[in-house]
Amino acid sequence: MLAVARRAAIAALLRDTGAVTVTEVESRFGVSPMTARRDLAELARQGVARRTHGGAVLPSISAQEDSFSQRVEVATEAKARLAEAAVATVSPGETVFLDSSSTAYFVARRIVELGIPATVITNGLPAMDAIAAAETPNLKLIGVGGTLRPLTRSYVGPYAVHTVLGHFADRMFLSVKGVTEDGMLTDADELEAEVKRAMIAQSGEPVLLLDDSKLGARGQNAIARVTDVSAVLAGGAPPSALEHLRASGVALRVV
Repeated sequence: MLAVARRAAIAALLRDTGAVTVTEVESRFGVSPMTARRDLAELARQGVARRTHGGAVLPSISAQEDSFSQRVEVATEAKARLAEAAVATVSPGETVFLDSSSTAYFVARRIVELGIPATVITNGLPAMDAIAAAETPNLKLIGVGGTLRPLTRSYVGPYAVHTVLGHFADRMFLSVKGVTEDGMLTDADELEAEVKRAMIAQSGEPVLLLDDSKLGARGQNAIARVTDVSAVLAGGAPPSALEHLRASGVALRVV
């Protein structure tokens, strides 16, 4: 396939899914990692895509919601670094809220890897699976039930919110669809936003985990202001993209 035709096909895939990884381009089009990265860089130059660690996303502000299986393959290196930094702040015996984001799933896996004794409360089914499969003594799981959303593999709705409001946590780790320039945390789904908002309210220290795919994107539904979280951990984003967060006065750490 000629490069022009291949890039047009990649652009069409981006429009359909909202995100594409280097690995996906390699396997789908039978090209090398270098060629896949070159294609994505060219699409970014044309304004068709915005490069992220390990792939690309649509550049426009959008309410589009990606599936969990898509999100978990985007910015994996940045998410792993964020998870490592996040879990380093967890003390043994703490209670931790995790939202249904793919970044929080990385946090759950890191907690299991380190064998930290803690109580994890989450509405994310992949995070539940990771915790439930662990053989770590004193690692407890409280699963937030409700209506299952197959797209995001998460539980939402009034029962989910009721469960969250019945608990308090020492800290929370969450991610979002995007952060607006004026510091509003947003999500593509109103029910997901509601659960995240309840978790923030019930947490001693809610911490926002951001990779660069979250900057310049926006969902339809407001969750809270960035000043409602205790801190922001950012990974894979250039310093210039974080200026509006610094200006908000929130505690910001780049990992």
